[in-house]
Amino acid sequence: METMQKQNDAAGISFSRRQFFKTTGALVVSVSMPWAAASAFAQAAAAAGSAGKPALTPDQLDSWVAILPNGDVEAYFGKVDLGQGLEVAIAQIVAEELDVPVDRVEVVMGDSATSCNQGGASSALGIQAGAKPLRNASAEARRLLLEMASKRLDTPVERLTVADGVVSVAGNPAKRVSYADLIGGKYFHSQVEWNKKIGNPLEITAKAKPKSPAEYKVVGQPIPRRDVEWAVFGADPKASGEKSFVTDVSLPNMLHARVIRTPRAGCVPVKVDEASIAGIRGARVIREKNFLAVVAEREWDAVKAAQMLKVDWSEAKKPFPTMDKLHDHIRNAPVVKREDEVKRGDVPAAFKNAAKIVEAEFMWPFQSHASMGPACAVADVKADSAVVWTGTQKPHYARDGVAALLGMPAEKVRAIWVKGPGSYGRNDAGDAVLEAAYLSKLTGRPVRLQGMRVNGTAWDPKAPASVHRCRAALDASGKVIGYDFITKAFSRANIETNESDPSDSLLGMELGLPLKPGAHFGTPLESYGFENKRLGWEVIPPLLDRASPLRTSHMRDPIGPQIQFASEQFIDELALATNEDPVAFRLKYLTAPRDKAVVRAAADRAGWQPRVGPNPDRSGDLLKGRGIAYAQRGGSILAIVSEVEVERKTGRIWGRRFTVAHDCGLIINPQGLRATIEGGLVQALSRSLFEEVQFDENMVTSVDWNTYPILEAKDAPETIDIVLLNHPKAPPTGAGEATCRIVAASVANAFFDATGVRLRQAPMTPQRVLAALKA
Repeated sequence: METMQKQNDAAGISFSRRQFFKTTGALVVSVSMPWAAASAFAQAAAAAGSAGKPALTPDQLDSWVAILPNGDVEAYFGKVDLGQGLEVAIAQIVAEELDVPVDRVEVVMGDSATSCNQGGASSALGIQAGAKPLRNASAEARRLLLEMASKRLDTPVERLTVADGVVSVAGNPAKRVSYADLIGGKYFHSQVEWNKKIGNPLEITAKAKPKSPAEYKVVGQPIPRRDVEWAVFGADPKASGEKSFVTDVSLPNMLHARVIRTPRAGCVPVKVDEASIAGIRGARVIREKNFLAVVAEREWDAVKAAQMLKVDWSEAKKPFPTMDKLHDHIRNAPVVKREDEVKRGDVPAAFKNAAKIVEAEFMWPFQSHASMGPACAVADVKADSAVVWTGTQKPHYARDGVAALLGMPAEKVRAIWVKGPGSYGRNDAGDAVLEAAYLSKLTGRPVRLQGMRVNGTAWDPKAPASVHRCRAALDASGKVIGYDFITKAFSRANIETNESDPSDSLLGMELGLPLKPGAHFGTPLESYGFENKRLGWEVIPPLLDRASPLRTSHMRDPIGPQIQFASEQFIDELALATNEDPVAFRLKYLTAPRDKAVVRAAADRAGWQPRVGPNPDRSGDLLKGRGIAYAQRGGSILAIVSEVEVERKTGRIWGRRFTVAHDCGLIINPQGLRATIEGGLVQALSRSLFEEVQFDENMVTSVDWNTYPILEAKDAPETIDIVLLNHPKAPPTGAGEATCRIVAASVANAFFDATGVRLRQAPMTPQRVLAALKA
């Protein structure tokens, strides 16, 4: 065993203790192993001498689910779990359809060699879209297993029952056969119907009909996250010493790399003095066009070389406005694309005939992912194949991007997702994996590339800055007869939301690949039934079109927080203008029954006391207020009541208590759902109160936690109270991003209730609070 372990270590293979002890007679290899034997099932099937595995295509049942020799189940999931408990929810769905214990389902995910491309951790679609193929595949596998059991037991399928992976004859439980005996270690060799799409839209169907919610025994149960459970009992990879983060990946003969970025945006290297790092043993410069990096045998030597390398840069062009002119720039910039997503009635006529017009404008900054650490990636590029290890949330698209960059067929590249410092959209991990692969190709050796803190804050893709113009027309009775909401902003994704096209990376831009800028935004998602209504957006050009530290792409709930920060504050302003309570105003104009139910649930749980206007008690140094906000998001519906305290002397806002009502259809795992809601709320609170990318005319100046502060423990809520509205007959919808959408608006509305003053610019920092209170 020791000799085998040494051989496997040399090959980059790592063993999972949990898998090893679970398996009976089969040596199980984790997804770190290169190429064909990429899973427990592949190893076990090879040992059993079964026929070859069918091609990894969505139309093969074996691409989705497998039964191991001991009856355990492997489910192959083309997305990843970023700590929200998605893995255990998928295991519950598979276990439910197959009638096996959930702890006997292993979800293999984030590896392009073992799963089809389901879009990675894209949007909040892990359950809403990603679970569908696994559910249908598991139901079909159960149907086939019952057919096998029918022949083995010489009993019609209708008389068979399944429990814990064992098929028995109704009324004669001694007559039985297990899944392991029926097919364990072999392939189904059965086709399913595929809609010929990849990514989030990918779906499969088969003859089997999945269970109805009335039959569920596992789905809906509060099963704990496995990574937390393992850590408690000392079986987590972090406790056992198994490599568990992308920064831990190490290969023989590996070089370490650092990329050199310009100190002034828009500049390119003119002259590089390679002799300036001659004193660092083994360090050398890699330069291709405007891409510049250093590599060394040891990581610290690469760090020193990056710091010491002398580079002459081209003349600075000052591509950015000053911080205080950002929103003026947006207001005055030319529009490259406009779209009215909602047009109802005659909006111009409504405003022409209005007895009163209410107007407001709201502003949102650039924001950074500011992940816990900068990105890291490892690449091993050979003449005709490549393997990359990456923390990106979309490893299948990373495979495609690396293949395109290297000029290889996609099937010759394998991308393996390994836990990284976090990602909620496209952060710097997408750049790192392409750069590591490119450097490995140029050097002919495996390369480990890691950024510094500045790379993870100053140079990651940003959430876009925006200005939101709101207008409403009221008639003489106070009824809203016209509503107009227009956003003007940088594109929600100036570069694509994944790294499948090298043109959308810093490397590709520095190499001069063609630019393919996006121009899109969005509008509020709600069901307010204003008879004349327009919701639209305008997108402006990027500040710098190539290799910009302010290029924009998706960040958690892309463009949701900024849109609803404006629209849900404006709804409160309309309530005040029409002399109505904010909750009553919403219920008056909402048209969707489930939307109304969510607003009522949040208000009822929070003990909402109706009133018009702000809290009448605004004396003293500590001001208290409550506010509500509501929105839809990808089929989910939620409302939040925030209760805040405002320190008059310091300007500090503390979100003390939050009440969340959440409707995401069928609930798979209430425990995981609650944790996801809590995590999303705290992160959104950080964005609402603290996070704003700082920059000057030449460069982003947010480079660390001092210049890009985030929420600390002292600012965390005292209480988060959650009301879950379960709809078993409705399809499950996303929960990973919905809560983020309305935190800022609910806090802003609570601030107004506490102070009688509106904050129309985020983040709501102490400096802005003090300025607003003095105005």
